[in-house]
Formats: sequence, structure tokens, C-alpha cells
Amino acid sequence: MIRAVLFDLDGTLADTAPDLGYALNQLLLRYGKSPLSLPTMRPHASAGSRGLLWVGFGITPASPEYDAMRQEYLDCYAENLCRRTVLFAGVGTLLDALETQRLRWGIVTNKPERFTTPLVRRLGLFDRAATVVSGDTCTRAKPYPDSLLKAASDIALAGENILYVGDDERDVQAAHAAGIGSIVAGYGYLGTDNHPDRWGADGIVQRPEEILKFL
Repeated sequence: MIRAVLFDLDGTLADTAPDLGYALNQLLLRYGKSPLSLPTMRPHASAGSRGLLWVGFGITPASPEYDAMRQEYLDCYAENLCRRTVLFAGVGTLLDALETQRLRWGIVTNKPERFTTPLVRRLGLFDRAATVVSGDTCTRAKPYPDSLLKAASDIALAGENILYVGDDERDVQAAHAAGIGSIVAGYGYLGTDNHPDRWGADGIVQRPEEILKFL
């Protein structure tokens, strides 16, 4: 029996792409490059700075300039954390329904705590969530199971009683490794050239409210 639902943050609970993309465009302009459209950047948002620096500058973590550029990007994002970020349509209704049914819910994200806590507070979710686990809370982030196991420990539930919802293949991989059921947020970012139907999740939803049918 499912007694709690854990959620990824970017691309699952909140549409953070406008602000993640805004920070990237500020960096592009700083380096004399043309800004990108939000539809171009949105699929890469779930991969965070790694994905956005790739689409904006064509660099990877193996590139010599990556670390410095990543820090510059993160500093810019910190200054523009919640300009246009909002909960996805239907998320508020879903969370209300979970609470009405006395089901606990929490957040497990790869976003660093530096950004996670202030953003979740500004979205009005921090005091409602049973647990909030950031990307640097544990030594290893998703796709490793550590952060999901930490959340399960926080709410004192076994994996079989928890459902995890995310929009990236690593979310499903982490859930499998933690012995937790998984749902793909098909309305999220999903990356490029991805096939979420091949990720091995227990289901795919196109609207947040559809998660209720898996409980």
C-alpha cells in the first residue's frame, strides 16, 4: 500500500525552466552570444547546469572551462531563483488531495541545497513537505539511491510504501535501486531523444492529478 509520494523538483513539481533559462541567457549575453528561446532550453532543464551549459556553450564536464563556467552560471541563477518559477498546473490540487487522504509527500532533487531550500520556501511547500532532500544532502545524488533512501528514513516508511515521481531516467534508476515504485512526469522536461516508455517506470502521467490513480 502506498503511504507516501516523493517528487523530483525541477520538471515535476515546479516549472523552473524559465528561470534556469534566464540565467543561461544572461551568461550567453555576457560572452557575446545570442540568447536562446525557452523551447530550445526547456528539454535540457532537468539536467541542470550540465545540460544547459551544453545547449548554450557546447561544453561538457570534461571541458577545461566547465567548472568556472558552471560556477558563473550558478551564481547568476542564484540571483534569479524565482522570477517566473511556478508549480505546474494541477500540482496544487494533487498535493491537497494527498493531504486530504492523509498521505505524506516530500521532495527529492539533485538541485543543491543552496537553491532547493529557498526555492521550496518561496513556492510555499517547505513547511508542508514531510521531507526535503537536496542533491548534496547525501554523498551520492541520483541515479544512486542514497537520497531516496534518506527520504524513506526521514518518513519512516519502507520502499514498498513509497512512490517516486520524476521526469528524468535517473529518477527511475534511483527508484529501482531504492526498491521504490516510480512514475514518469510526462509533462516535464524529459531531455532530448529520450524514450520514457523504455525507462522501466511503473507508469507515465501527462497531468499531475493522474498520479492519484496509482495510489
